[in-house]
Amino acid sequence: MPSLYVLGTIVLDTAVRPVDSLPSWGSAQNVESISRHLGGNGAVAAYAAARSGASVLLAGAVGKDDAGEMVLDRLRFGGVDTSRVQMLADTATASTVALIRPDGERLFLQDLGASAQISSADVGFDDLGDVTHFHYGSIFSLAGARESAGRILARARGAGLRVSVDLDWDPRSKWLDTLGPLAPLIDLLFLNETEARMLTGAEGRDAGRFLLTRGFREVVLKRGGAGCSYFSLQECFDEPAFTVSPVDATGAGDCFCGAFLAAELRGELSRGSARFANAAAALSTQSVGAADGAPDRGKTQQLLTDDTSEASSA
Repeated sequence: MPSLYVLGTIVLDTAVRPVDSLPSWGSAQNVESISRHLGGNGAVAAYAAARSGASVLLAGAVGKDDAGEMVLDRLRFGGVDTSRVQMLADTATASTVALIRPDGERLFLQDLGASAQISSADVGFDDLGDVTHFHYGSIFSLAGARESAGRILARARGAGLRVSVDLDWDPRSKWLDTLGPLAPLIDLLFLNETEARMLTGAEGRDAGRFLLTRGFREVVLKRGGAGCSYFSLQECFDEPAFTVSPVDATGAGDCFCGAFLAAELRGELSRGSARFANAAAALSTQSVGAADGAPDRGKTQQLLTDDTSEASSA
């Protein structure tokens, strides 16, 4: 039975690369590749967690269309249980166009489609078997569930689950107004540096400490090429990144979340989970697509072993 239950967006991404700059209206520009991939905060985190060794159940929605079939096939191929993903006949699967620069940075154009239709009534906590952890991705993007996010989190805690939340961009710019009241219901908060700045008005460690004062128990700040920082009332530390030359950074933060949770579920402490997640996120940037590069546990473990061997011989 699954041990991790994930809720979030499920998206078909179209990746366009490389794009140095946008052409003027009415013109055209040739690129090396245009390809389609599994995307979405919930889907990629679930996929990465499954690849990292966790047993994963995913909730969300797709359209009853070719795109929906494609992303569900990919999730199942990765070992994700999609039995709680709805297929909606009256709306299309969420889609995103990702324009990718040569250095791996990207710009997104998105239509949330079926993912925006999920409501709290669609997220059940019955018959979960061995599930011990609930991860809520896309807490701002799931528009239909946004106002009832507190009810979803409260039901998860009522079911005895450890609760984590990953942020995404808030199109309403109600960052702390929306998230702050939910702090007592969240055990572990993931966010990147841009989201932290928008949420707190502070940078780095100051942002992490501020969130602890607002009642968040544990905070993991995803810092891209600088690794990550972890904050709790018991300990705070920085965990450095693994050096890679990124091809596409799309989904690296979601892969980080999935890998971190998988490591935690098998008993790793916070520093070990952070290091494992940094390694998985680094490897994920070596392929185009949010989920395509998500490494299996063995590949991530090999990078950790190689890094330790190099450090010992240096």
